[in-house]
Amino acid sequence: MSKKRNITLVIILIIFTNIITFGATNLLTIRFKDRVILPASEYEQLMSSYRKYSKVMGLENYIKDNYLKVVDEDKLMEGQLKGLFQALEDPYSVYMTEDEFKSFTEQTQGIYGGIGVIVTPGEDNLITVVSPIEGTPGERAGIKTGDKIIKVNGEEFTADRMDQAVKLMKGEPKTKVNITILRKDKDGKNEYIDLEIIREEIRLETVKSDIIQDNIGYIKITSFDELTYDDFKKDLNNLMNKDIAGIIIDLRNNPGGLLNVCVDIADELLGEGVIVYTETRHGERVYERSDKRHVDIPLVVLVNEGSASASEILAGAIKDHNRGILIGSKTFGKGVVQRIRELSDGSGFKLTVSEYFTPNGTNIHGVGIEPDIVVDLPEDIQEIGVENLKEDTQLQKAIEKIKDMIQ
Repeated sequence: MSKKRNITLVIILIIFTNIITFGATNLLTIRFKDRVILPASEYEQLMSSYRKYSKVMGLENYIKDNYLKVVDEDKLMEGQLKGLFQALEDPYSVYMTEDEFKSFTEQTQGIYGGIGVIVTPGEDNLITVVSPIEGTPGERAGIKTGDKIIKVNGEEFTADRMDQAVKLMKGEPKTKVNITILRKDKDGKNEYIDLEIIREEIRLETVKSDIIQDNIGYIKITSFDELTYDDFKKDLNNLMNKDIAGIIIDLRNNPGGLLNVCVDIADELLGEGVIVYTETRHGERVYERSDKRHVDIPLVVLVNEGSASASEILAGAIKDHNRGILIGSKTFGKGVVQRIRELSDGSGFKLTVSEYFTPNGTNIHGVGIEPDIVVDLPEDIQEIGVENLKEDTQLQKAIEKIKDMIQ
């Protein structure tokens, strides 16, 4: 490393140290010819910072000087930032570039161009489908919960590059994207499936409602985005005005979304009490509560392995309060909470900051919620919900059970 670079490194570290120690008061100082050069404690911090960061900066300079090809300094910095989060070995904590962060936030706003699947990093470091969004090209192409997306347009991807894969799957409506998925067949053998999918404008209608057999209300929630609570409230009021005697909430294949929206919906269904609480590694807890006012009619909730995160919060609160009955199959099992922050340059990050607990103190992360009544769907079923009631054995059971509750 040249003398000039050494001097630059020291200057940078002095500035860095002065910033982080600004405002500190120190009695012991380093002196030279009766002049105060640096407080002793700040000197120790300076040397500690130098030892910590000189290796990184030295390697960066070596790469720039010796790598076979010209180095893109922005990409080099992005790689360092991504590495910070990857070192946590937490699939839900990630640094995102400006484009990646923009793509991520689009999903909570309800409209974007793409194929309509919700994915998460799997423990096997593969991009795992939580669920396809109902009525989207991904669902029509036959993508299922648990599928692993291993290639997009012929390029291989793993979970540590999930954001790049998601960006590639998105795009202008009416354009094509090729996806290769890995799926386990009935015998547990790997099956590779190549799909050509035409992108569409994904307008997330996250709430749908209907009346089943005269007096049973049905509301399906496909995700929790910024518009979901208002749509849910409107549909719930419409059903109540029609004098329904009971209601079925369908959370199957709902991958979650915004916690505050989930809490608002839970408040409409529960009586007074805790909806969920979160806890940091320092033991700090934050409680979300519902008030007394709520819809007081028989309630059944449908869940399956595609019900995750906020869906599990709602289902867990209803189960713990004995407010309704859960029917279906065990849920996905995501019980950690991420803080999302945008940085000044448009980039951003997600960081797992706490885990959540159901009102009874249960952490379902990696475990899921077992329904009160387990009902398996037929293996060859292509569609669930009111439109396919004759094959949807879980919905059939929900109707049967809520009739008993009404009587």
